[in-house]
Formats: sequence, structure tokens, C-alpha cells
Amino acid sequence: MIQKNKKNDLRIQKTEQAIRNAFIELRAKKPLEKITVKELCELALINKSTFYTHYEDIYALSEAIEQETVSSIIGGIDHLKDYTPDNSDAFTRELCLAFMSQISLIKILFSGRGQSHLGSRLDYALKEVIFRKYPEYKEDPSKQILLSYCIQGTYHAYLSNPRADTDTFVETVENIVRCLRPLL
Repeated sequence: MIQKNKKNDLRIQKTEQAIRNAFIELRAKKPLEKITVKELCELALINKSTFYTHYEDIYALSEAIEQETVSSIIGGIDHLKDYTPDNSDAFTRELCLAFMSQISLIKILFSGRGQSHLGSRLDYALKEVIFRKYPEYKEDPSKQILLSYCIQGTYHAYLSNPRADTDTFVETVENIVRCLRPLL
């Protein structure tokens, strides 16, 4: 019985991976609205009923992959739990590097009209982590604005300056955050 469950789990995992790989391949070529379940299933070599066992629709699949990407970025910030206003520049460096480590997937998932969507997701997710450590920030509109400015500003600065090398970008953002530190 246990062996059968493991086999089923592995099969489910393989199917899930096939669906996700097919989605990313299609998403790299076209906007989300143009991807059909039928073409995804053909590429993943599964039946439509199998797809619907895993996801409600293409948008639910996209949402799940986007959420995992945001979680992966946040998980890539090594010292997130150690964040303090005094080390906000180091935190910003780690955020930039965690973001850049996922850049290929980000460019696919959040291309076109979806670009600002990632900034909003990162803003929400990072604030939740920071608010757990500093609950008083949640009730302080100026802190919330400043955090959004730092998080989304960094993201949009990256998108607007694709030719900047990593060191220049990260150092510049660190310097900006150092200037803003007294407001935190």
C-alpha cells in the first residue's frame, strides 16, 4: 500500500512538472490570454481531464507558478528574519540578488502587462514578513509607503535599466536605501 502511494505521488509530481514546463514554454511565446488548455495538454502529453484535476484553468496555473516564484525570491533572501532598519541596505542587496536569480522565469511569467503585477506581489509578501517582526509598521502609513517605495522602486528601476550591470545596480540601490534609512 505504501509503495503504491509513493508511485502515485511520483506520477502526480511528473504530471505536475509536465504541465508547468509546457505552460512556461507556451508563456515564453505568447500572452497568457492566448494560451489554451488544449495546446498546453498537447505539449505536456496529458488529457484535458488530467489538467483539470490539477488546476481550475490556465489562470489558476499561472497564479500558482507566480506565487511560487515570489516565494522563491523571498526564500532567497538569506537574512530576511534578521531585517532591521539599521541593515536595510544589506537587506536590499539580498533582495536584488534573490530577484535576479529568478530573472529568466520572471521575464516569462510577468512579461507585458504583468510586469507591475510582480512588484505588487513582492511588496505585499515582503511587508507581511516585515510586519510580523515590526507590527507597529503595519499601523504606520509612512512606514508602509517607504517600504513600498523601496521594494517596488527597486523592481521598477531594474526593469527600466536592463543594461545596468549587476554590481552597479545593486550598489546604487543600496546607496538609495542608506539615504532613506533615517526614515525607517
